[in-house]
Amino acid sequence: MVRKISFSLLWLGFTIYAFFLAPPEQPGTFELIKNLSTMQWEGVNPLVIALFNLMGIWPLIYSAVVLIDGRGQKIPAWLFAIASFAVGAFALLPYLAIREPNNQFIGKKNTLLKLLDSRMTGVVLTVATAILVTYGLRDGDWGNFVQQWQTNRFINVMSLDFCLLCILFPTLLRDDMARRGWKNPQFFWLIALIPLFGPLIYLSVRPPLEEVVIESISQQPAAN
Repeated sequence: MVRKISFSLLWLGFTIYAFFLAPPEQPGTFELIKNLSTMQWEGVNPLVIALFNLMGIWPLIYSAVVLIDGRGQKIPAWLFAIASFAVGAFALLPYLAIREPNNQFIGKKNTLLKLLDSRMTGVVLTVATAILVTYGLRDGDWGNFVQQWQTNRFINVMSLDFCLLCILFPTLLRDDMARRGWKNPQFFWLIALIPLFGPLIYLSVRPPLEEVVIESISQQPAAN
């Protein structure tokens, strides 16, 4: 119950901040989002470009855990995973508040789960992330980014959303490791304490998820 209340309050607080306390929305925000989405990046700070694209990497990272975790939940996890591509932690926090601890996977992996469970997916995401981070850090203008963070709601909230996604991943990590029979507290904390690349390393090295099929056995009525 404490966990559910904590995630609910965090979601409420983040929502209130984003809509009422964050810097005002600046003219041209919609145009900026459109240009970022269509790769029209001329004149845009590389740090903003990198951050925006990393916010597309994060939902893939979470989907590789949430869609597996959702197999044992009463709520459809895919709804929250899809919504996270648009609104990030705003969509994932309600899932974290509603979900129940789940350290088992029952059933077979469909094509999507096989893809998300593949170590190659983690490797591809890690390489893409490394390219984006290198590009942003090498070519970005930190002074301009800080100024935009202080004055632009979109940049401000997106940055905080990124930080929240870094912080929240360990809440799903322990159950995912348990589903794979992987008991390694030291590795858990290593992954939990490394922002962004910790989860990517985990996806690249975690053992494959074993399929567990429970066959239903029909009971014959007892003879009188």
